[in-house]
Amino acid sequence: MSDTRERLLAGALEVLGEHGIAGASARAVAGAAGVNQALVFYHFGSVDDLLAAACRDGAERRVALYRERFAGVRTLAELLALARELHAAERAAGHVAVLAQLLAGAQAQPRLVPATAAGLGLWVEEVEQVLARVLAGTPLAEFVEVGGLARAVAAGFVGLELYEGVDPEGTERALSSLEQLAGLVAALEELGPVAQRAVRARLRRTAAPRSR
Repeated sequence: MSDTRERLLAGALEVLGEHGIAGASARAVAGAAGVNQALVFYHFGSVDDLLAAACRDGAERRVALYRERFAGVRTLAELLALARELHAAERAAGHVAVLAQLLAGAQAQPRLVPATAAGLGLWVEEVEQVLARVLAGTPLAEFVEVGGLARAVAAGFVGLELYEGVDPEGTERALSSLEQLAGLVAALEELGPVAQRAVRARLRRTAAPRSR
């Protein structure tokens, strides 16, 4: 990737974080990148295409930073601890503000939708791999569709990232509640074989009406 292209991608994310989607003009991005604004169109064709590329590139870089940490997670409690760390780091680095702007922009600018979805999908993929690993062998494994759960978890954390800006205390309570659920799953794992069979039987009876 050329140095100019990299600078434009970084400049686009900087402008999104500081000025929002409405302020992400070719002139503003070029100014942040320290290049001529004509280079925006030379390298990307349009501002929207630049923003889409910046979304993909930014997500790939952020996920790569944590991929090894995700791979080391062995319990739901560890996943939530990592999520808390990510939550603090991403907000401090300004990436939450960028995500909020991309999500808002995608509602009105269809060209941003695939890139925004792809960026979120990178996080979902990591979470899905962790959930498949930590739920394997637990009483919940046969009753949970891991792909759907991963998307619910990712969507929940995106919501909490944005929610914290207006209600930090509520966000902390939500995270604490998730930790309580992780403790419940850990307790289920510690049950003996007889008790686990009873839990599975109860879950099957509960789930059966929904599958009809």
